[in-house]
Amino acid sequence: MTMENKKMSLIDLFKSFPKPYWFASIFELLERYAWYGLFAVLGLYLTNQLGFSSVQRSSIMTIVTAILYFLPIFTGAIADKIGYKATLAIAFVILSSGYFMMGHVTTYWAVFAMFLYVALGAAMFKPVASAIVTKTTDEKNSSFGFGLFYMMVNIGGFFGPLLVGLLRNKFGWDIVFISSSVAILVNLIVLTFFKEPGREKIEESATETIVRSIKNILEALSDFRLTVLLIIMVGFWVMFNQLFYTLPNFIDDWVRTQDFYQWLHSIWPAFANIFKNEHGGINPEQIVNLDAFFIVVFQIAVSYIILKWKPINAMMTGIFITIIGIGLSFYSDNPFYTVLGILIFALGEMTSNPKFSDYIAQISPKGKEALYMGTYFLPIAAANYLTDLISGNLYQDKADKLTLLFRYIKDKGIQIIDMGGKAKVNYTNKLVTYTNEGIQLMDKNGEVIKNLKAGIKRDEVFAQAAEKLHTTPSHLQEILWNTYHPNQIWWVMAGVGAATFILLFIYNVTIGKTKKADVE
Repeated sequence: MTMENKKMSLIDLFKSFPKPYWFASIFELLERYAWYGLFAVLGLYLTNQLGFSSVQRSSIMTIVTAILYFLPIFTGAIADKIGYKATLAIAFVILSSGYFMMGHVTTYWAVFAMFLYVALGAAMFKPVASAIVTKTTDEKNSSFGFGLFYMMVNIGGFFGPLLVGLLRNKFGWDIVFISSSVAILVNLIVLTFFKEPGREKIEESATETIVRSIKNILEALSDFRLTVLLIIMVGFWVMFNQLFYTLPNFIDDWVRTQDFYQWLHSIWPAFANIFKNEHGGINPEQIVNLDAFFIVVFQIAVSYIILKWKPINAMMTGIFITIIGIGLSFYSDNPFYTVLGILIFALGEMTSNPKFSDYIAQISPKGKEALYMGTYFLPIAAANYLTDLISGNLYQDKADKLTLLFRYIKDKGIQIIDMGGKAKVNYTNKLVTYTNEGIQLMDKNGEVIKNLKAGIKRDEVFAQAAEKLHTTPSHLQEILWNTYHPNQIWWVMAGVGAATFILLFIYNVTIGKTKKADVE
């Protein structure tokens, strides 16, 4: 840390960034608005609207997102070849059309394919935005610059779910996809005024560029210290992803958001009523969205505080904080625990994530910024694939409300069969399978206690099953919570984070000490 950097004021830091940096921040803000406006509710849309199981929901979200974060290896190289502005134009066209068309498909494979198309556009955008920030910052302001850029990410990430959630309450699901598509169209207009920063011209074909890029990445990964760090960080991202892949469905299944609405209403009725949903609570995406809100509020302060910290130290501190946050988020069906957990998680996220970006940026060779920033996404890609183990199968079996409902029915001696009486429905490892005729709940004596229509939605299944079991949905939910303890999945998430922290600590006192890190 130089004396010049120590004396730089907050205002001087803001003034030190050129126009391309601010363009990149605007692009990122709107792209994240579009992405999180959809992604925050995607799990709910797939399960509650399209009737997919938690396993299907998780596989779409995790596998496609894993591919998204792997593709920058290639798209970063292409961007270095054809230019940042051309790459951004292609990305924005793909994203805008993809978001719109995604709202018009309903089958599993059609949704998967269209989301993959959207991921291609996002993968073309990601390394370019990061590369522009890298090119427009230096050793005096890069740490703060990436922190500020991360705040812009979360401004978009906050307002996307916030506005889309409100619009969804009023206009339905179609507005989610239209809103994301329009946001990217705005980016396309702003792009016409953008002048990309200078870059070294590459005299080779696109194929040669990609082959060379793969070789360069393999060469970079031959650095044992860097490779070990990337592998360790996979664990952090697996834990991190649970807030966005699993928590919305956990809130929808178990958390009493009506209590949070009532508390908010007692303080500010008009404001609370803005967020009130049809069930008298607050939509799960609005609760999870508090993560982005806290980052918008606190990121500048946190970035300024950790400006002088070594990257590894900041990452370790941040991971430790996020472990506490993720545990509290899933600990209780009390929404105040959930909100407190999200706040703590956000503080850890603000501390660790920008420093990881800063680390990769500072070791990027000149002229290969987009390519090397693509290596930042490798552990994220791997983590998204592994996230499915928790968000999909584990959640389906241990915490999915309908799975536990049908398990409870089985324990009470009640059978679930199709209305033709031909086959029992598998309810132990997946959601109940709806036949064309529908399903029946039958007691052990063969007496029909409930006919359920085919295609009935999850909350309707739960409500009608509660009626036939002579209780209320809220009481039945309480019974399932106390019987099966779905919140115990937090041990797995926190355990992954704890293992990451321990490994990073060992890394810091062994490999990190054998050779002074360039970024330290």
